[in-house]
Amino acid sequence: MTEFLTVDGGTIAYELTGAGPLVVLAHGMGDSRDAYRFVVPQLVAAGYRVANVDIRGSGESSAAWPSYSRTDIAGDLIAVVRHLGGPAVLVGHSISGGAVTIAAAQAPDLVEGIVELTPFTRAQAIKPADIRVKSYRSGMTRLLMTNVLGSVKWWHRYLDAAFPGRKPADWDSQLQRNATSLAEPGRMKALQKMGRTTPADAAAQLANVRCPVLIVEGSLDPDWADPRAEGEAIVAELPTGLGKLEVIEGAGHYPHTQYPEETVAVLLPFLKAYARA
Repeated sequence: MTEFLTVDGGTIAYELTGAGPLVVLAHGMGDSRDAYRFVVPQLVAAGYRVANVDIRGSGESSAAWPSYSRTDIAGDLIAVVRHLGGPAVLVGHSISGGAVTIAAAQAPDLVEGIVELTPFTRAQAIKPADIRVKSYRSGMTRLLMTNVLGSVKWWHRYLDAAFPGRKPADWDSQLQRNATSLAEPGRMKALQKMGRTTPADAAAQLANVRCPVLIVEGSLDPDWADPRAEGEAIVAELPTGLGKLEVIEGAGHYPHTQYPEETVAVLLPFLKAYARA
C-alpha cells in the first residue's frame, strides 16, 4: 500500500512493510521502488521494517521538482526517516548512493549506517584507458544517447548492458513497467535532469560521514571501467575504518535486482550489526 509524504517541492511515495529496525531503500534514476521487489520480502522476513521509497521524479512520487541533485534526494530521505520515527539504515543505489552519503553527514542522529549499491558518489574524471574498456564505452554511450534524446529505447539498451548475463525472470515485464512509467508526463525529463547532475556534492561529504558504510559493487558494472577500484576509492575517501567494500561477482549495475540473494547476503550482516529498533 502506497503512502505519501509531502515535502518542500512535492510528494514522496513509499511503501512500508514489516516490523523491527527501520531500513530505508532508495533506487536509482529512471527506476522506481520496484527495483527492490526481490529484496524487500527477504528483509521483512529477517525482521526489519522496510520503507521502500520512490525518489523524487520517479514511481508514484511527484514528477516535476525544481532540481534533482543528490542533496535534494538526501533531504527527501531524511524527511522520510524523521516521519517514520527513525533512526534508520539507508540503502541507496546509483545516484541515491551519493544521496545516502549526504544524508548520513547531514543527519547523523537519524542515520545509523548506509549501504551504497554501485554508487555515483565521487566526481568522475574519464581516463583514456577507461575508453578502451568495451563494456564501459558501450554503457556510457547508451547513457549519453538516453540523456540527449530522452529515449526509452536507448534507456532500455543501457539496461540490457547494465544487466550483463543473467536477467530477472520477469525481465520483459520489468521493461514494460519501466516504459509505462517513463511515458508519464515529466518522468523522462526527471531522468535526464538526474543524469546531468554532478556527484560533487556527495564527494564533498564523504569525509563528514560518521556512521559505518558498506559499498557494494557489481564486478561487471558497465558504469565503471574498474568497479572494484571505484569502490576502493570511495572507501579511501571515508574516515579511516568506516567503510567496507563487497563485490558481487557477475553482477552489473543492479545487483539488488539481478542478484538479490547475493545482495541480501551481504546486507544482512551489516544490518544485524548496525540497525536498531
